[in-house]
Amino acid sequence: MSSLQQDDSNAKAKIDEVADSAPMSAGDPIAAAAAASVLFSWYNFYIRGEKQTGIFVGLWAPTMLAAASYLQQKDIIRKFKQGLSSF
Repeated sequence: MSSLQQDDSNAKAKIDEVADSAPMSAGDPIAAAAAASVLFSWYNFYIRGEKQTGIFVGLWAPTMLAAASYLQQKDIIRKFKQGLSSF
């Protein structure tokens, strides 16, 4: 039982190491773009007074984040299936 716990802690350490050294994912720039669209939405809504434009631009953020999440999930599933086929 103790060797199983040791293997588990080694696996967790390896996961943390890989996560720390991982390059920026495709979702990171999209998250920045989503935040920028929210700021642009606020600018249109409050500063320029164009409420419809502000609302329209504000809807870009959840759309971008949802698309990025979907694509990342598809990539994870593809990598998982490739890993299973190597056995």
